Amino acid sequence: MLLGVAVASISEERKMRKSVLKEYYMNVVVPELTQLYNYKNRHLVPYLEKVVVNSAIGSDWEKNFIAEIERNIGTICCQKPIIVRAKKSISNFKLRKGMPNGLKVTLRGQGMYDFFYKLVSIALPAVRDFRGVSNKLDGQGNYTLGIVDYTIFPEISVDKERKVIGMDVTFVTSAKTDHEGRDLLRLLGVPFRKKNA
Repeated sequence: MLLGVAVASISEERKMRKSVLKEYYMNVVVPELTQLYNYKNRHLVPYLEKVVVNSAIGSDWEKNFIAEIERNIGTICCQKPIIVRAKKSISNFKLRKGMPNGLKVTLRGQGMYDFFYKLVSIALPAVRDFRGVSNKLDGQGNYTLGIVDYTIFPEISVDKERKVIGMDVTFVTSAKTDHEGRDLLRLLGVPFRKKNA
């Protein structure tokens, strides 16, 4: 109940203010990409469409622990995650049809920009011995980043965590090629690893 109230108040606050990252995209990234790729129209400039956050949960975990992970991911993303359930039974994984299999959050608009800014400005620099992220995209201008432990986010208390929980963050862009998508994400602040490193 408290998470719902907190998320509602955050969404109201988002409507009232503009994102710093969105303004940076409009004022800095768009002119730079236009100059770099000679776009004839402003609408051809690639943009961030959505950010999808996924986290897998084991079939043998307790219900209370799954609720705790759901609460934590909801706190990180400021949006309640959807519980993804198994579509069929797989005996090797001790998985039955209908059991919780993972959590998913799709962020768009103001929430997407806020999460992106928090990830590249606060969470990633907090990783020990961080040397940048891989610069391989999926061939269609989208990028997926694997996070081993979600306690890098400041909202999560390390003392309370019982297990290490990872998550995948997928940045879906409107870019047609990997070069355009990589340049868009680099200009927005994603710390890509240098090729010769």
